[in-house]
Amino acid sequence: MSARNRELLGLIPVAGLLIAGFAAVFSVRSAQLDNTSLIFGAYFFAICLAAHIFLRIRLPNADPYLFPLVALLAAIGLVMLYRIDATLARDQANWFVVGLILFMVTITFLKDYHVLERYRYLIVIGGLVLLMLPRLPVIGAQVNGAYLGVKIGPIAFQPAEFGKIAIVIFLASYLREHREVLVVGAKRFAGITFPPLKHLGPMLVVWGAAMVMLVFIRDLGSSLMFFGAFLALIYTATNRISFVIIGLAMFLVGAWFFATTVGHVGDRVDIWLDPYQDAGGTGYQVLQSMFAQADGGLFGKGIGESLLWAPGVDHQTIENTLIPQVHTDFIYALIVNELGLFGGCGVITIYALIAARGFKIASIARDGFSKLLAAGLTAVFALQAFVIIGGVIRVIPLTGVTLPLISYGGSSVIANFVLIALLLLISDRARRPEPGGTA
Repeated sequence: MSARNRELLGLIPVAGLLIAGFAAVFSVRSAQLDNTSLIFGAYFFAICLAAHIFLRIRLPNADPYLFPLVALLAAIGLVMLYRIDATLARDQANWFVVGLILFMVTITFLKDYHVLERYRYLIVIGGLVLLMLPRLPVIGAQVNGAYLGVKIGPIAFQPAEFGKIAIVIFLASYLREHREVLVVGAKRFAGITFPPLKHLGPMLVVWGAAMVMLVFIRDLGSSLMFFGAFLALIYTATNRISFVIIGLAMFLVGAWFFATTVGHVGDRVDIWLDPYQDAGGTGYQVLQSMFAQADGGLFGKGIGESLLWAPGVDHQTIENTLIPQVHTDFIYALIVNELGLFGGCGVITIYALIAARGFKIASIARDGFSKLLAAGLTAVFALQAFVIIGGVIRVIPLTGVTLPLISYGGSSVIANFVLIALLLLISDRARRPEPGGTA
């Protein structure tokens, strides 16, 4: 079976799961079922089929599993958002269509993605400007203590979603050109390889940028995500695990210092360690999330069956949900509540499979820039999922990043579709048969 036929075969059960999810919500809300869920499923499959036909024409050799896995995450997100509020699901579906359009535009106009190397400094400047936009007066928006959003009139978005792609492109290009200097002249001490002090500059600069983000935009998650992607890239470029260990040690020391000296960073850590110290205030979100996940058990309450609003609430709006920010930061808690521990582990497995396909693409890429770009994009995608899921289940302090392709948010959907488009471009070139005929 060809790669594109395998992709098509993978999209069919995704549409079936979407139909089943909508039907479950309808059955809870009313005693009578109609064909509305079939119509929604048909629309979803038609949109995915259009993207599949486009890939069949433009990228015939691209990875056949990546797009169906992405569509599966989007389907889960649409079902859960519809369970919360039909308006949210409609808006998310619109953003899904916009994301697919930009997905196709990216593939069409970046057929030779190596052109990005020429403009790496312009790209990174643009990425840094995007990251700093939320701190500007008037347009900057504060969300749960972190500066993540920008609001210009009726338009609101999170610039960090696009900034992550720009920074990964720059780091991939820079390390492809300068990776040798980090290895030549390296010294070993106590079993750990240290790069030459004069060439330690890039790591120090990126570490400093991550610390600035930690303090300036008050977001531990974004700084961890960007610095983690840098460590993944530097390991891919040098094959030195000691560099990763040094980088992690630097990040932990910096995070500890700012957690003990900067108030808002320390507050996040205190809530993580003991949310009961202010159960009705700062710890309320985390505790409600924990209770919801525990209530789900192994198999969950069923889609639409969880107690999302308190009994007797007249207006069932987002502001009145028992799990605050359930459509963005805490949507994973609702998934575990309604689908159980097995459902939550299933979502994590999907992210793990996407990461596996991304690193597989990096391993078979034919040039240094392609390898580093694929590894960096995959790392930042996987780390974003880890950061938000880890915060919800209290593995790490809670952050304000979105769960990729599931949480409500247009900027996240669009940015991640551009990211997936770049990965498919790299995989098509890597899997393309050689002129002699061998794959």
